[in-house]
Amino acid sequence: MNVLIIEDEKLAQDKLEKLLHQLDPEIHVLARLGSVKDSIRWLSTNPSPDLAFVDIQLSDDHSFEIFRQLPVEFPVIFTTAYDKYLLESFEFNSIDYLLKPITEDKLKRALEKVKRLEHHFTDSLKKVLNLKPVAGTQRIVARKGTEYITLATDEIAYFYTEHKIVFVRDFEGKRFIVNENLGELETRLDGRQFFRLNRKYIANIKSIERFKPDSGKIRISLNPSMNEDIHVSKENAPEFRKWIGVIG
Repeated sequence: MNVLIIEDEKLAQDKLEKLLHQLDPEIHVLARLGSVKDSIRWLSTNPSPDLAFVDIQLSDDHSFEIFRQLPVEFPVIFTTAYDKYLLESFEFNSIDYLLKPITEDKLKRALEKVKRLEHHFTDSLKKVLNLKPVAGTQRIVARKGTEYITLATDEIAYFYTEHKIVFVRDFEGKRFIVNENLGELETRLDGRQFFRLNRKYIANIKSIERFKPDSGKIRISLNPSMNEDIHVSKENAPEFRKWIGVIG
């Protein structure tokens, strides 16, 4: 495995590289970089690593700036002394978030997570994390805290947005965070199985418990239920009726 270390403290670089080699002698550290500027220069002129360990607070800026300026094509494990960046880190292909000091046990669990993801998916880990649109995808990658899971589309009741975060809810009522917006999900899901009800919801046809006309709109009741009124607009009502199988 080719690994990149982005960390501005030499002692931390040394310790991380030593622990990596102790846990897996076949790991090769491609480079050790200490700033946003150096990282952008290196990534612009070298092949992507298989995995990067990235400190959030670098000498010249937060490391998030690296990934805002360059496309992220590899999984990232962020390292930091603070937990306040956890949510933001998942915008940039983060598969784990290690709080310093990094111990051998923490690092071992993180590497095991990488291997589990590689084993679980038939395609490469990069393709899984990049989530390129594939029509009629059969699985969605979601997360709860720092753990990633996969959900078969048959397990998914619906997707919805809340406070600018996209959630997926399964038929058991459990919910997880998804790192895609509804527009991106809509392009990947099978249109025979899922319908974009409105700007907040995409629903599985099996989650539509009942529906009825409501002043030209269509009022939807989902299962599992939500504590808010859900409507399909007048403009989209004919398309919804056709999708759900209403004749006439």
